[in-house]
Amino acid sequence: MIGEVAPADAPPIVAAAPVDLPSSERVPADAPSIGAVTPADNCPVSIQAIANAYRDYTKKSLQETGSFVEKLVAVRSFDKAIEVQTEFARQAYANFVAESQKICELYSELAKQIIVRPWEGFAAKVTQTGR
Repeated sequence: MIGEVAPADAPPIVAAAPVDLPSSERVPADAPSIGAVTPADNCPVSIQAIANAYRDYTKKSLQETGSFVEKLVAVRSFDKAIEVQTEFARQAYANFVAESQKICELYSELAKQIIVRPWEGFAAKVTQTGR
C-alpha cells in the first residue's frame, strides 16, 4: 500500500533480469515504441498549441459577447435590437466555424505527428534493407 514502510527484516526488492528474445521476436532499436509520444517541445503542434487555440477563441468570444451586450443596452428601438442581435449571431457563427476548423486542423496535424510520422522513417528503413 502507498505510504507503508517495509519491515526491516523484509527481503530487498530486486529488478528482474532482462529476457533475451529470439532474433525473430526482437524489435529494432530505432523502431518507435507503442504508446510513445514525442515531447511537446519537439512538435510543431502539441496539446499546448491546441489548448492555446481554445483559450484564444474563448477569450475572443467573451470579448465579442461583452461588446454585444453593451450595444444591446444602448439600443432604444426594437428594430435596432433585432439588427444588433442578428449581426452578433452572424459574426459569432462565422467565428465559431473558422475557429473550429483551425482547431480541427491542429488535432489532425497532432495525430499525424504521433501516429504516422514515426512509422514513415521506420518503413523507409525497412524498404531500404529489403533491397
